[in-house]
Amino acid sequence: IFNVSLDQVTGAMRRAAKTVNFGVIYGMSDYGLEQATDFTREEAAQFITSYFDKYPGVRDYIERTKTQAKEFGYVQTVLGRRRYIPEIKSPNRMVREAAERMAINMPVQGTSADIIKAAMINLHGEMEKRGVNSKMILQVHDELLFEVPPDEVQLMKEMVARLMPEAMKLTVPLQVDVKLGRNWGEMK
Repeated sequence: IFNVSLDQVTGAMRRAAKTVNFGVIYGMSDYGLEQATDFTREEAAQFITSYFDKYPGVRDYIERTKTQAKEFGYVQTVLGRRRYIPEIKSPNRMVREAAERMAINMPVQGTSADIIKAAMINLHGEMEKRGVNSKMILQVHDELLFEVPPDEVQLMKEMVARLMPEAMKLTVPLQVDVKLGRNWGEMK
C-alpha cells in the first residue's frame, strides 16, 4: 500500500493498510476511506485506484463473487459453509448493492471464522492432552485470549504459535502474534 519495504512498515501504516484493504474490498468510496483514515479525499481516491492497479486479482475476485452469488443465490467459505443471499436479485438498487457487499464479505470473513474455530478446536485438544491449567477464555474476531499460570507461559506461547497457523492449509502462510500481559488491556 505504501510502497515501502516490510521492515519500514509502522503500526500506524499497518492499521491504515488494513482499513484500505478491507474498505476497498467491500466497496468503500473515496469519501468513506477519507472518513476512516487520515487521508484527504484525493489521497483516498488515489489509494483506491492504485490498489486495484496493483492488485487486479482483487477486482476480479469481487466481480467473480458477485456473478456467482447472482447465478447460484449463495456464496461460501473455503470449507464450503454457505450463506444464501436472495436479495442479490432485488430490483431495489440499495438492497441489491447491500447484498453484493454481503456476498463479497462472507467468503473472506466466513473463512476467517472457520480458521479461528479450527484453531480453537486444535488448541483445546492439545491443552487437554497436555493437562494444562491454562484456559482459553475469549475469542474476538481473529484473536484468542488465554488465562495462563506463570509456569505455563512458555509452553502456551509455543503451543499457540505452532498450532494456530496450522488451523487451515492455504496457499499463503497464516501468521500469529503472541502477546503477554497481566490483563487484556496490557497485552504487549
